[in-house]
Amino acid sequence: MAERELCGLVNTLARQLDDHVRARAATLDLTGPQATALRELDGPMTMKQLAARMGCEPSNATFVVDRLERRGLIERRPHPTDRRARELHLTAPGGALRARLVDLLTQHSPVAALTGQEQAALRLLLERAVGRDQR
Repeated sequence: MAERELCGLVNTLARQLDDHVRARAATLDLTGPQATALRELDGPMTMKQLAARMGCEPSNATFVVDRLERRGLIERRPHPTDRRARELHLTAPGGALRARLVDLLTQHSPVAALTGQEQAALRLLLERAVGRDQR
């Protein structure tokens, strides 16, 4: 019973976080997936890397990136070491919009009611649960 309740709470938190991202994204004329892509694009990366961070298939990430590229927020450049690959880079407007987005996402988020110490503890527990335990 406790595991089921815990899974339910994690699922509820995930939905709340998704709703939070979508609501904040809308204020910047972005979709939820576009906001997720911008949030995750914290440096040059391939489409495959971005898709993994977004938790989606590369074809879905491509659709999102295409729309962001048309808006002038992301550009594709040749990969420096793999001539078959392309790297995604934020443009100057994309970097500015990402900074605004990240700031908005931290305001009134579902985990904002937790203290810094509680957030750190939650992070450690979640990393352990998903198999990214650093110990």
